[in-house]
Amino acid sequence: MERGPAIFAATVFLLFGGALLAWTGARVLHRAPVADGVRPVVAVPLALLAGAGSLALGVWCLQRF
Repeated sequence: MERGPAIFAATVFLLFGGALLAWTGARVLHRAPVADGVRPVVAVPLALLAGAGSLALGVWCLQRF
């Protein structure tokens, strides 16, 4: 992977993953719903998994160049 696209993709994945984890944590701390119309038992783990997966993809992109 070329340097420029790899850095851009990594930045996008890292920002999205970090923001999703921070937003999910804030919603859980305030006992607010994470996803509208979805039970918290399902929504919280899926949001955490998506955030962690995005962070992992960002790190993987950085390691590729």
